[in-house]
Amino acid sequence: MFFQHVYDKSLAQASYFIGCQAKGEAIVIDAQRDIDVYLEIARQNNMKITHLTETHIHADYLCGSRELAAATGAQLYLSDEGGDDWQYQFPHVGLKHGDKINVGNLTLEVLHTPGHTPESISFLLTDHPATDKPVMVFTGDFVFVGDIGRPDLLEKAAGIIGTQEKGAKQMFASIQKFAQLPEYVQVWPAHGAGSACGKALGAVPSSTVGYEKIRNWAFQYGEDEVGFIDYLLDGQPEPPKYFAMMKHLNKVNRPLLVEVPKLPELSKEEFITAYNNGLKVIDTRTKETFAAGHLPGSLNIQGNNSFATWCGWLLNYEEQFVLVANDSQIEDLTRKLMRIGLDNSYGYIADITELGLELETEDTIDIEEFKTYIGNPNAQIVDVRGASEYQAYHVDGAEHVFVGTLPENLDKFDKDKQIVIHCQSGDRATIAQSILAKNGFKDVKNYSAGMKEWMAVDR
Repeated sequence: MFFQHVYDKSLAQASYFIGCQAKGEAIVIDAQRDIDVYLEIARQNNMKITHLTETHIHADYLCGSRELAAATGAQLYLSDEGGDDWQYQFPHVGLKHGDKINVGNLTLEVLHTPGHTPESISFLLTDHPATDKPVMVFTGDFVFVGDIGRPDLLEKAAGIIGTQEKGAKQMFASIQKFAQLPEYVQVWPAHGAGSACGKALGAVPSSTVGYEKIRNWAFQYGEDEVGFIDYLLDGQPEPPKYFAMMKHLNKVNRPLLVEVPKLPELSKEEFITAYNNGLKVIDTRTKETFAAGHLPGSLNIQGNNSFATWCGWLLNYEEQFVLVANDSQIEDLTRKLMRIGLDNSYGYIADITELGLELETEDTIDIEEFKTYIGNPNAQIVDVRGASEYQAYHVDGAEHVFVGTLPENLDKFDKDKQIVIHCQSGDRATIAQSILAKNGFKDVKNYSAGMKEWMAVDR
């Protein structure tokens, strides 16, 4: 058997290339949208991708199964579980609990594991030349290392009311069945630490059924369904706004993108025209560089592993936008955008100093100045971290506005006071400061070192 784990750090998303070397056939599970990685694996190992499948209708990224099908002619095998409302709306071979996919001498048995979503399935793999016992289970967003999938996304992200309690009950039942699998079976999930699909995902890529039964909180509740559900639904991170669009696009027919686009570098005249016409400018430079000088109205979303997530929070799928980025970054940023279906980039520019436009700066402050605003009636301190982070600990008197929802909560900021913002270590605060500046809040101070420094020093 050939096996390769493909991991996208920017979305903490795992996909799998599994092949039968004797027959030269392979299957890809939960492919990312930039599919060249799988085509190259197949080429290097003299294999043909013949089968494609997904564990469920994903919410956090745009799955590349259809792009791979178009490029290779491979057959799509997708869940037909969950009822009429949870069916893929394009041609595929439907899968039900107990069905099997044969890939050469390998067999993947379908397990219906609802909870995260109603149609969720897992795949129990048997490598017949080696053994007739299962050796791996691909769990999607069902069981992670140290955690399980959240059942509240359909309600919180897609607005489908009443689904989180039902999903939590389904998850409890699915967990009981999962615990009956042999303890030696390897567990390969669709996400790792950093994903918003759970609240405590482990950083190691895989585990075993036995190990999860020992260390995963979800297996410690026995028959206490109420306690299990209460803990599962409590403290889940805010689901990014773009999740609802991903749920839709992964379910219906959509335009395919079988190659990574090449974004054009804009001339000075092209950029200024676009800028004056109101195209949103996403400045991907570091927060320090952005603070030292940036275009008025631009948003600072740094080109790091969180780039796609914050773009998904703050961009919509109808508007065009322009990037400020180095030439060396642009392919990586393009891949990150296409993985969540943000294909409307007009182009990019590398050096804003050559535009001849007046630049703005950000006011960042140190911890000593930050202390002077605590308890000051003329100052408004705003913590832009997630709700669970704020509830766990926050500076006395600090108000809370999560950065992802900040554009809808501008009325919570008081222009008659000195606004002081912070997050954990500055990345979210620079996004927040740029949003506020774009909306007329120019005199905003940013305690960029944030709670990471605050909690480390003697206060």
